Amino acid sequence: MGSPRKEAPGGAGAALGFSGRAAARVTRGSSVLPGQPSLCHVVINLFMRCFSFFFPQSATIPLFMSNKDVAAEAVTGSGKTLAFVIPILEILLRREEKLKKMQVGAIIITPTRELAIQIDEVLTHFTKHFPRFSQILLIGGRNPMEDVEKFKEHGGNIIVATPGRLEDLFRRKADGLDLASCVKSLDVLVLDEADRLLDMGFESSLNAILAFLPKQRRTGLFSATQTQEVENLVRAGLRNPVRISVKEKGVAATNTQKTPTRLENYYMICKADEKFNQLVHFLRQHKQEKHLVFFSTCACVEYYGKALESLIKQVKIMCIHGKMKHKRNKIFTEFRKLPGGILVCTDVMARGIDIPEVHWVLQYDPPSSASAFVHRCGRTARIGNVGSALVFLLPMEESYINFLSINQKCPMQEMKPQGNVLDLLPKLKSMALADRAVFEKGMKAFVSYIQAYAKHECNLIFRIKDLDFASLARGFALLKMPKMPELRGKCFPDFTPVTVNTDSIPFKDKNREKQRQKQLEQQRKERQENGAKKKFIKNKSWSKQKAKREKKRKITAKRKREEGSDMEDEDMEELLNDTRLLKRLKKGKISEEEFEKRLTGSQSKFKEAAAETEG
Repeated sequence: MGSPRKEAPGGAGAALGFSGRAAARVTRGSSVLPGQPSLCHVVINLFMRCFSFFFPQSATIPLFMSNKDVAAEAVTGSGKTLAFVIPILEILLRREEKLKKMQVGAIIITPTRELAIQIDEVLTHFTKHFPRFSQILLIGGRNPMEDVEKFKEHGGNIIVATPGRLEDLFRRKADGLDLASCVKSLDVLVLDEADRLLDMGFESSLNAILAFLPKQRRTGLFSATQTQEVENLVRAGLRNPVRISVKEKGVAATNTQKTPTRLENYYMICKADEKFNQLVHFLRQHKQEKHLVFFSTCACVEYYGKALESLIKQVKIMCIHGKMKHKRNKIFTEFRKLPGGILVCTDVMARGIDIPEVHWVLQYDPPSSASAFVHRCGRTARIGNVGSALVFLLPMEESYINFLSINQKCPMQEMKPQGNVLDLLPKLKSMALADRAVFEKGMKAFVSYIQAYAKHECNLIFRIKDLDFASLARGFALLKMPKMPELRGKCFPDFTPVTVNTDSIPFKDKNREKQRQKQLEQQRKERQENGAKKKFIKNKSWSKQKAKREKKRKITAKRKREEGSDMEDEDMEELLNDTRLLKRLKKGKISEEEFEKRLTGSQSKFKEAAAETEG
């Protein structure tokens, strides 16, 4: 957003006169109304001095300022933020009564803290020239009482918030802030990245927030995609909305490309145990550039982020994921200011985030949904800049390329794996042997990856039964296979675990190792005590337990006879045999195939015996 200004064709008048480089499709039974009010000259000057390009703004701003509710869809990275920031300022500037300190005139709701921080920064570019307006950022990761006190002291005519924190503050009437009474003068509500708001499970929070807001308001809903869930939200929160779909010039509406035209999309096919080496080689070849590297889970970010820090020198490497509560804001802000570096992240960074001058978006793991793929790629080539994206795929996942081409209109080019790259997996293994923290991170990352893979939206392409677990384990540089349901009953002749007892691997951190040894000693004592206790109880009450069981069996048998139970001894024996087989299957002592074979054989045997008895 803050990149050097590039003049749009026709200059400022053309751009802010609602023409320019975007082709807008507006539907509502009528087109954009003529004779729109002109923008405040201060806003125009700020816009032209600080920002560039005008793709969705020219289609959206005039409608928003003409008392229309707007549902806008625009390609990712096209600058939707200004399409609602400018109308908010204009609408509030034209109010007949000036807003008081505690009166809220506009609320912007966005799914993530990072996106909220970014919007708040863009808004600050304008509001610092209008001291009559106060703005406040309400996001998680900090004490809500601090937000309450800040609002009471400075007010908040414009609120930028995440749904959870905003809902919480609406309900905090006991803390001396009645936010519901403050929003009675609300003029504008904006839901940014609306589809992501719903994907992240904020529907109930949004409904709760909407219940506090006045019905007489202007509402804008902005997103890169329009789904059925978004359509339901449009019907619930907007009144007779104008729908806008902004396409890049030269792209046919019937074959809409969902990624920016200045984005070069590549894919690389390589085995699971080759991916990490290819990634490190690529990053070493592009040390001077700025990269986002996406992984599927928080545990993978933790593990591979630490690995990259050790293997790529003289490059700033940072990690960010959804489970970071307090560090996320600081890391995001710091990385945005860097001229180069690597940010290892999950999909918390996939939507709406504008990081200046990102050269490459690298997707080490494909995302869980096709739409997320497009949003990940959209972190580069933003606001008319050039950028590139590369996704690493396993050989069995190659059909994903055709799927993206058809489903997301996303053209891809193949990038061949580099030959003779250094094998860094032995070094990763050495790191795990030297530090238990690395060993445990690797095991957690592997387990989380498989669990995420099993839940992939495109499960016809990403099939867990087709995974080469041995190659995958080598790619994670595991010392041994973890115990997990997905691996039960499977053999891995192509994977060789280390001969070292992994329980003996210490933490490099002496305090953590000391704590671990204490826990191990405590566990040993508990096992000894529990074992002795169980043995003692069993020996002491054996005869009583046997007598009790025998008595219970006789009572049950008598009751069954009296009730005329139709379960014969053969049926009972068959049931008990099936139960034993099921227990052995659950413990992994037999495979599913062997279970079915024995189960069928057992049933056949008892049927034959029953037939002979009847004969």
